[in-house]
Amino acid sequence: MKKTLIALALGASLMGSTALAGDVRLMWYSDGVEGEVMKDLVARFNAENPGINVILDEVAYKVVQEQLQIQLEAGTGPDIARVTNIKTLAPHWLDLTPHLSDAEYWRTNFGAHADWMREDGSDAITGFMTQLTLTGGFANATLFEQAGIALPGEGATWDDWVNAADQVAKSQGTAAAFAIDRSGHRISGPNVSYGANYIGADGLPAPVDDGTKAFAEKLVGWVEGGQMLRDTWVAASGSTYRAAADDFINAAIPFYYSGSWQIANLSTKIGDGFDWVATGSPCGTAGCSGLAGGAALVAVKYTQNAEEVAKVMEFFAREDIVKEFSERTLFLPAHAGVAAAGGLNWQTEDANVKAALDAFVAAAGDTLPAADALPAWKWASPVYGALVNRISQVMAGELTLEDAYARIDQDIAEQVAAAQ
Repeated sequence: MKKTLIALALGASLMGSTALAGDVRLMWYSDGVEGEVMKDLVARFNAENPGINVILDEVAYKVVQEQLQIQLEAGTGPDIARVTNIKTLAPHWLDLTPHLSDAEYWRTNFGAHADWMREDGSDAITGFMTQLTLTGGFANATLFEQAGIALPGEGATWDDWVNAADQVAKSQGTAAAFAIDRSGHRISGPNVSYGANYIGADGLPAPVDDGTKAFAEKLVGWVEGGQMLRDTWVAASGSTYRAAADDFINAAIPFYYSGSWQIANLSTKIGDGFDWVATGSPCGTAGCSGLAGGAALVAVKYTQNAEEVAKVMEFFAREDIVKEFSERTLFLPAHAGVAAAGGLNWQTEDANVKAALDAFVAAAGDTLPAADALPAWKWASPVYGALVNRISQVMAGELTLEDAYARIDQDIAEQVAAAQ
């Protein structure tokens, strides 16, 4: 019995981590078609490197968000992971620098975003961004046209967009006017557009301010008024992420606020079902800001095969591989050399896609400093989680807004205290 218990404990400790020399487990989630692209690239790497076996573990985004941290805090997990909660989990990433054949290549091509994925004050090379993203909106141009409602133009406010989409919804009988992904990250660009600043003078989270309150009040009001798709936020609990992409794809809403990572997904699933356009971010009283970000491919420091992990990371970070990955997934590259060279041959015949990519590139110039500071800020994820949890409770009728503001501050303070 004792031997059996020891064996079970050992098996649990190795779950999700590399147990055999030469094996490299890569945890991967997908928003669109990138999983299929990654399978091709992994197969190519394995064929070219017979001494290393990359095992691609495809999981739901929810698994990465909710289970990976638990594994990492237990000192286990995959060898490499694709993550968006990059800064918060930075203590768990492996410094690849001593294992790389050319560390300067990484500094030159990925250095602009290196602070997003390492601890404050560190110069470690822990991974690279698989793509850059920007939050922003999408409109069903066909529904707007059928309703005879013009798409709001440059400088249109959140109220302008919601009111126009509401007219379309009433005309076309859709479930609601619009939806925003259930995500504290997703509402942070809009919060900043109304003047929010999450970062205090001491670098710690500041109390909920008037900018955050202004947009929170709008969100709650839109749910109560039926303009915003209620279930996106209320049918989940805690900080659980929930996207509304399928509602937009199924033409249940004429306006959707998410981000550039949805482009390939929309193109693949909508096809020629209707015309859609990227809208940029609606304006608040302080600006029209989205929030930049992306997903990173990072090495986990608990790996038993650091040298093999470095070889895998070098393959996926190669300029030709990054270019191919970007062209096939329709993601904006985070590689300085690829971006500077331009001339990406986007693998699509969908005219909606090319116009959407151009729109997001243009919108990248509208982000505000308070939003630009968030990707490299270590407390961003706790703030995002507290926002989405408490605001959804208000939408569900479980809290008042004033109670929610106090709870948000309390939730964040508790997480900061625990971390320190």
